[in-house]
Amino acid sequence: MDWIKIFNNRQEAIERLSTPCLLVMRGRRICLATFNENIFAVQDKCTHNGESLCKGKINYRGEVVCPLHHYRFDLKTGREGEQRSADLECFPVQENEEGIFIGM
Repeated sequence: MDWIKIFNNRQEAIERLSTPCLLVMRGRRICLATFNENIFAVQDKCTHNGESLCKGKINYRGEVVCPLHHYRFDLKTGREGEQRSADLECFPVQENEEGIFIGM
C-alpha cells in the first residue's frame, strides 16, 4: 500500500472539508469528509445508482447521505444504513507529524 499525502496538517484538512470534498487519485474518485473531527475517505460513487456522494451531506450519525435517493453510508465502515445496497469501499487515512495521508 502506498501512502499519499493529502493535507499538510489537521487544521488545513478541517477547513477544507467543511462539506464532503472530491479527491481524484490514480483514476479513482474518492469522497473525503469529516465527522467529529475525524477524517474519512470512501468511494465517491453511490452503490445504489452511481451518484457522486460528494454532492451529499454528512448526517448526525456520521453517514454520508446520497443526494439522489438518500441512501446513507457509514463513513467508518462503508455500510449502507438499511443494507439496501452494497457497501462502499473505504480508504485508510493516517495522520502523523508530516501531514495527513490516504492509503491506496
